[in-house]
Amino acid sequence: MSAATAAPRDPILRVMPRPGDINANGHIFGGWVLSQMDIAAGVIARREAHGPTATVAIDSMAFIAPILLHDLISVYAWVERRGRTSLAIRIEVIATRDAPDGETREVKVTEGLFTFVALDEQHRPRPLPEK
Repeated sequence: MSAATAAPRDPILRVMPRPGDINANGHIFGGWVLSQMDIAAGVIARREAHGPTATVAIDSMAFIAPILLHDLISVYAWVERRGRTSLAIRIEVIATRDAPDGETREVKVTEGLFTFVALDEQHRPRPLPEK
């Protein structure tokens, strides 16, 4: 992560892909990492909304580098913008992988901006609680 990033340093989610998550190119499926991002962003959204939320949009998504088998994936997420009923959650995914020199290195593999809406008991949008 860049020094200018407002992201907390503790990941919301940390996971290692399994062999079944590999595509024909030997990389991890994009849909797999998208799912991990949605889970992590949902944790932040629920915490901020003090209750249920739903993903309503993926405003941006960029695949920067492939995820490889045996990478340890750390998903960082934080609120970038609050609306009346919605939250824009910024997500960065960092892979920790073994380098040929025997060291480990961190590689930013993807990032995105997901929008969530707070839901009431009838699954309709509701105002977010005051901050």
